Amino acid sequence: MSVRAVTVLAALALAGCAAGERPQPAVSPAAEVQGPLVAPNPYPATYRPPAAGRVALVGATVLTAAGDEIANGTVLMDRGKIVAVGPDLAVPDGYARIDARGRWITPGVIDAHSHLGVWSQPDTVEANNDVNEMTDPNTAQVWAEHSVWPQDPGFDTAREAGVTTMMVLPGSANLFGGRTVTLKNVPSVTMQGMKFPGAPYGLKIACGENPKRVYGGRGRSPATRMGNVAGYRKAWIDAQDYARRQDKWEKGGRVGDGPKRDLQLETLAGVLKGEILVQNHCYRADEMANMIDIAREFGFSIRAFHHANEAYKIAPLLAKEDICVATWASWWGYKMEVYDALEENAALVHAAGGCAIIHSDDAILVQHLNQEAAAALSSAWRAGIPIARADAIRWITANPAKALGIADKVGTLEPGKNADVVLWSADPFSIYARAEKVWIDGAVVFDRADPACRRHSDLLLGQPGDTQ
Repeated sequence: MSVRAVTVLAALALAGCAAGERPQPAVSPAAEVQGPLVAPNPYPATYRPPAAGRVALVGATVLTAAGDEIANGTVLMDRGKIVAVGPDLAVPDGYARIDARGRWITPGVIDAHSHLGVWSQPDTVEANNDVNEMTDPNTAQVWAEHSVWPQDPGFDTAREAGVTTMMVLPGSANLFGGRTVTLKNVPSVTMQGMKFPGAPYGLKIACGENPKRVYGGRGRSPATRMGNVAGYRKAWIDAQDYARRQDKWEKGGRVGDGPKRDLQLETLAGVLKGEILVQNHCYRADEMANMIDIAREFGFSIRAFHHANEAYKIAPLLAKEDICVATWASWWGYKMEVYDALEENAALVHAAGGCAIIHSDDAILVQHLNQEAAAALSSAWRAGIPIARADAIRWITANPAKALGIADKVGTLEPGKNADVVLWSADPFSIYARAEKVWIDGAVVFDRADPACRRHSDLLLGQPGDTQ
């Protein structure tokens, strides 16, 4: 069989996994001999929920991410939604029953900081690096979704690790990097086929060493942290003026020509109106406090500080301001602003009543976010900070859902939420735990026991463990 035939059949197999059933072969060998291989495209051009039936997961330990750890729990999913969660629930007629005894169930893992698709694998190839429009300190006009390559094999490996949703951001070279996009981790050949319906955009802002190094190294502003702040303030002043002119024209009945559309100012004005959420790369405590002052000056809110290795120094302030902290457990020391990192950072934010998140920022780390959360949790326990698994699971589920503005849809196992669910082989905070089955909108998108769900990217064909 030709490589092209293998590629198409592999794509159909993965589509069958997403639909919860094994597909039939697309063509016969005779058809390949007679002419070019023609097969229907199994992936939608725009997102639509995959076909899902009624499923009951019975007998597992369930971490709902809403504060509960349920022994001998049952999770009922009906046509893409969570119907009920509880101990010893009766399973109604018509549900496919899955024996989950000895295993654990959580909501789908949500990565609040990803560059999959915009810095695609293999990331050593410059052609795959579309993460940073490194041409001006302010590139608020660019949107990460226009760089997303949905066939990045990193999406497959993330799905195998239980990651069902992710926010993809531009890089951190610029003061304003551009808009973020939130994706459902489903197989697709288009970004539109992955885009999370109704998820708000974010604006990537970066402070600290990156923008001052990039542009100061070119002999232009910003070259210092005070230059960074001056750049933010000028941009927000321009955005306020743009928003005022737009509002005046709209309130005046749209008479005559309105302000010329400006993509850069349009994004910033969207933040001022509360329509676009600020996702702020910022490591040091003093700089986070400065960014809070800027937000107060111009009347917007910061949804999350990303990386934020010094968040523990101002944890009560961040809790008061209701700003989430998306961080790691173990990354530190690779530049000056990361030297004061602590493994207990997330736990100290959590203990102060804040919104702690464990994120990846990396195509490898996204494959074991549960273990990174476990490292942060074990550090908390060693430091005498008592945090239960039922609360820590929020760091990779409910809290990132809040930061992304989609907590009404995903992040917890509660009736009415989308049925994004992971069945783990063991306690997800164990080094031995693996995602056995993964559902998105109630449909199986990964099943470790099903060869149809194995990775089938062109880049991975022929690798050990892949279908030949």
